[in-house]
Amino acid sequence: MKRLSIAILVCGVLVGLCGAGAALAYDLPSVNLGFTSFMDGGPPAGPGFYFAEYGQFYTADRFAGRGGSRLLLPGGDKPKLDAFISLSQVIYQSDQPLLLGGKWAVDVILPVVGFDLDSNVLTKNGAGIGDLLIGPYLQWGPIMGANGPIFMHRIELQCITPTGRYNRNDSLNPGSNFFSFDPYWAGTVFLMPRWTADWRVHYLWNDQNDDPGLVDGKKVKTLQAGQAVHLNFSSSYEVLPKQLQVGLNGYYLKQVTDTEIDGQNVGGRREQVLGLGPGAVWHFSQNDHLFLNVYFEMAAENRPEGERVNIRYVHHF
Repeated sequence: MKRLSIAILVCGVLVGLCGAGAALAYDLPSVNLGFTSFMDGGPPAGPGFYFAEYGQFYTADRFAGRGGSRLLLPGGDKPKLDAFISLSQVIYQSDQPLLLGGKWAVDVILPVVGFDLDSNVLTKNGAGIGDLLIGPYLQWGPIMGANGPIFMHRIELQCITPTGRYNRNDSLNPGSNFFSFDPYWAGTVFLMPRWTADWRVHYLWNDQNDDPGLVDGKKVKTLQAGQAVHLNFSSSYEVLPKQLQVGLNGYYLKQVTDTEIDGQNVGGRREQVLGLGPGAVWHFSQNDHLFLNVYFEMAAENRPEGERVNIRYVHHF
């Protein structure tokens, strides 16, 4: 079976499955699907060091194939997957403008991943460290209006480095075994003083995996996942002033170019998924914030379709 690896992304980044087996066509690395949501356009407390801890639980008992139909595995196997993801993030936000008024900053994320897999066909690697995420970024200060902030945003050049645990003979891995470049633009617009909308739009480019597993039962030399667009989006209303926001959150991923196997484009492997659900954020103070997000996936193609629960705690030193 060709590997079906999991790599984690945040700042954002990410839980999804990547890789494939005989009939599987899951090639993309894991990216930031739902890890970030409300008030994503800027840091909550200005310059300085931030630490964030993410915990995400993902479960799926439906693996989609081409066109969204249920994937058929040998022997009628219907795998069930539970994934447990921890992300530890450190951010330094400077107070020094660098370009067009944007203040420079750097973001580092270390994932740890574990799996519970019920399958007679797919195999899993043990729990371990995933692929390290590193990204310099520029943060622009909020544009102010008569009643407070109107808009804030940033651009990050995020990189996913292949440092995670990986074994070509396993279907599930904490690491992807290839480098990815996943820059994004994040923004928050204040539609009203207590009503906000947020987005984070990524464009994903993947390098070659020079040690893939079997593809359709055949040994190959290289596999390069296609390019993709993925985004998080949310909107919330402040029900308790300066304390509690509740709203809706979602994500969407769409692969836009074909995967290459041994340098040749291979059709029918493009991935897609949409996730939607409720969420909330509790502001304990300007320096401490707790996020909760729930997502229900739909419209999946060539990837698992399930549910995920995400908890994020952010502290400013």
